[in-house]
Amino acid sequence: MEKFDKLSGIAAPMPLVNIDTDMIIPKQFLKTIKRSGLGVNLFDEMRYDDNGDEIADFVLNKPAYRDAQILVAGDNFGCGSSREHAPWALLDFGIRCVISTSFADIFYNNCFKNGILPIVLPQEAVDVLMKDAEKGANARIEVDLENQSVTSSDGEVFNFEIDSFKKHCLLNGLDDIGLTMKKAASIDAFEAKAQAERPWA
Repeated sequence: MEKFDKLSGIAAPMPLVNIDTDMIIPKQFLKTIKRSGLGVNLFDEMRYDDNGDEIADFVLNKPAYRDAQILVAGDNFGCGSSREHAPWALLDFGIRCVISTSFADIFYNNCFKNGILPIVLPQEAVDVLMKDAEKGANARIEVDLENQSVTSSDGEVFNFEIDSFKKHCLLNGLDDIGLTMKKAASIDAFEAKAQAERPWA
């Protein structure tokens, strides 16, 4: 998993509330178990019409936001089903951070396991960053995980809270497999001892 430390990027404004995981990645794209290739179908039903053509006024189809790395979203982002494909699709598109007033618990935890930083801020802060994001590609928002801060393009700083263990994992690029592999020496020693004590097992 890629480490997350600091990010300075274009933020796309998505003021909708209750953006659920089916909106993020519709169910017909859940057949794959690969984490790559889902970005093209991110927000599929909002990005494309029935003919598969881009809907010009959808935010991620606008030239200013095609390279967005941050989403500033409405309340209760990632609600609905627990599909892990939702953070996969966001990451494959290029989104590394989502800022909202609240997240669904399962989606929130899945983000950390896939290298995405979900940031919870008060409504007043999200309102400021939403307006900042509406400025387009010339306005870049800075996210500093180490110092737990978000800085608007105008220099306004907002601090956020984060679980220390989740922060450690993101800073070091550790998903569940990475955490397990850090214990590889202990696991090998345990297995060698078990094999010696119970060779029939």
